[in-house]
Amino acid sequence: MRGKIIVAGLGFGDEQALPLGTLMLFEESKHVWLRTEKHPVVRWLKQKGIHFQTFDSVYEAHDDFPSVYREIADRLLSMAEHSSPVVYAVPGHPMVAEKAVQILRNEGPGRGIEVEVRGGGSFLDAAFARLGIDPIEGFQLADGNDLHPSRIDPRIHLLVGQVYDRFIASDVKLSLMEVYPDDHPVRIATALGVKGLERIETVPLFQLDRADHFTDLTSVYVPPVQSETALYRRFDFLAQVIEHLRSPEGCPWDRKQTHESLRPYLIEEAYEFLDAVADQDEEAMADELGDVLLQVMLHAQIAKERGTFDIYEVIHRLSDKMIRRHPHVFGGQTAETADDVKRKWEEIKKEERGGQEEQSLLDRIPEHLPALLKSYEQQKKAAKAGFDWETKEDVLEKVHEELKELFEAETPEEREEEFGDLLFVLGSLARFMGIHPELALLGACRKFDRRFRYIEKQAKAHGKPLEELSMEQMDAWWNEAKLAE
Repeated sequence: MRGKIIVAGLGFGDEQALPLGTLMLFEESKHVWLRTEKHPVVRWLKQKGIHFQTFDSVYEAHDDFPSVYREIADRLLSMAEHSSPVVYAVPGHPMVAEKAVQILRNEGPGRGIEVEVRGGGSFLDAAFARLGIDPIEGFQLADGNDLHPSRIDPRIHLLVGQVYDRFIASDVKLSLMEVYPDDHPVRIATALGVKGLERIETVPLFQLDRADHFTDLTSVYVPPVQSETALYRRFDFLAQVIEHLRSPEGCPWDRKQTHESLRPYLIEEAYEFLDAVADQDEEAMADELGDVLLQVMLHAQIAKERGTFDIYEVIHRLSDKMIRRHPHVFGGQTAETADDVKRKWEEIKKEERGGQEEQSLLDRIPEHLPALLKSYEQQKKAAKAGFDWETKEDVLEKVHEELKELFEAETPEEREEEFGDLLFVLGSLARFMGIHPELALLGACRKFDRRFRYIEKQAKAHGKPLEELSMEQMDAWWNEAKLAE
């Protein structure tokens, strides 16, 4: 090794907690560098006659912390190559929230520099004691500059460090409010364990950023939630709910369900979501998507009980498929248009089948699709192979032909066949005109529902049974309903 860097911790801020060995290291070393002078122990080091330099100027030279840590590490590594050993002292413990130390440990050996990390009292020691946290109950430490709601488990103790100012506190608050109730009590803790500087204030979460005493020594403690309702947003909690419903102590109806018995419910819930979309009802969309998800969860739980797969295997397969089939997003490939994406998607699906062509282009169309939707998908597949009309006018001509044949049919069987042909060709006409036939027919059904209900309402208001109304009167009310839309 060509050089050496010794990294030591200054502890949580009380000089009485500074290890004697660390003090002796400072006294004996010629090259002592502190990450920052903004630490309660530093004034005491000056009084003890310890000579040091700091990297505070590096903070002033950069607008982001990664650049600061990068420069500190580079300068230390360069120093160690020419004058060794170099002592680098950081607040707290060197292995807690010290990115520059991680860079030194990763890159030092490759440059022939030994990096020795010595202990130091972490601010966690003071936090556990002063805030009454028992980490064995479950504990998480997070960085206030990089707090992601998806990584937070509200059932365990959470300590958010490096909440330097109100701007960071505001970001922390917004992230926490995605997980915790707005009025969940949190504690703003500054300089824990440091006599004369310690300050602990309890506030409701929504007031977190209204405090005005954030410093370099401030953390935010979030205790575990006590109400079960606070866990309702968590996916793993939902999985537990479904598992309990299927358990011997659960619901008799849920327990008796099978993949086969649940099939109509999945279709029904999907269509109810489409109704909500048609109504542009955002709240109903959220409810109906929840019902669709319930069906997915039940199927996954049934499979788990059979030992075949569970919901996390479903998620794993979906994540793998999405990343694999989007190399233009997650890989080095490019796709400029939606057509490029579709072409790549088909190429990747072919590779997934081992490069083998399907026996038929129609093989991957589900057997149980509604008939109109199935005809639409069949024609889309055939069109990819060039089996298609050239223009929508050609399709319209075929529509007239099928309509004529329908009226010329003599037997019920012939009429049924010709009517099916007519519907099939109408599906092609929809495709040529950029219309999804299933959604168009659903829209027509909804429109009929609205207008006929209006007729029923008017009939009731006039005290007349529908059966006694003339067609002219019903037509008039039908037209009123049209004008009201």
